Formats: sequence, structure tokens, C-alpha cells
Amino acid sequence: MTIVDTTVWSLALRRSRRARTPDEQRHVFEWRELVVRGEATLIGPIRQEVLMGIRDPEAFERIRRHLAGFDDLALQREDHELAARYGNTCLAHGIAGSAIDLMICAAASRRDFEIFTTDSDFPRYARVLPIRLRPL
Repeated sequence: MTIVDTTVWSLALRRSRRARTPDEQRHVFEWRELVVRGEATLIGPIRQEVLMGIRDPEAFERIRRHLAGFDDLALQREDHELAARYGNTCLAHGIAGSAIDLMICAAASRRDFEIFTTDSDFPRYARVLPIRLRPL
């Protein structure tokens, strides 16, 4: 399984095909393949990030309905504790991380899932955390 980060969901669901670069088109193709195979998952905070900032109510509802077809990976106390531990590890190495990014790292690591993201922060986390990133 693969936790798909906000950056990829946004490319696929919010950015028009005409506005995508060739690399972004390739990422959307990979996302579609994961979805078709039933291997794409997300956590609640990713769902929230994807939907935030959509000012047009019709676009919001269209994307909300699309995301409704995906269950959120259930987060547990251990995920939150590990995310905090990962945050401390990153800080000890001079790497600042957002709470949501670190939750993604913890949830993926605990389940041995990979992370599919275009966010440039994740390769920095991967230098000090036991996470697997989907090759771009």
C-alpha cells in the first residue's frame, strides 16, 4: 500500500491537465495506477489539506465526493506517539517538519507502506527516519 500525500492528490484532482508539467502528468498517471490497483490510501489530515483552500463550492463538493470513495487509514495512539518521536529525531538533526508530514511518516513506517509525494521535505526526513518514498 501507498500513502499518497496532499501534493499528489492536488495534482490529480485540483490542477487542470493543461496546467501540469510533463513530470506532473507522469505523477498523475502513477497515482491513477495506484488507485486502479486499490493501493492508494490517505489519512484524514491529507483529506483536509486537499480540501482546504477550494473557494468554489462546486469544486469543493466535486473533490469531496471523489475523495469520499477512499477510506481514511485509521490512525492510532501509537501513530501519534511515533510522529512526535520522529519530530524530535528530525529536530535533533536540524530538520524541521510539520505535524502532518511527520504523521504521514509515522503511519507509513508503522505499516511498512511507501509514501508517494512530490514534497521536497520528505527526502530530508528519509535521511534520518525509516520511511520508504516512492521513486519519482
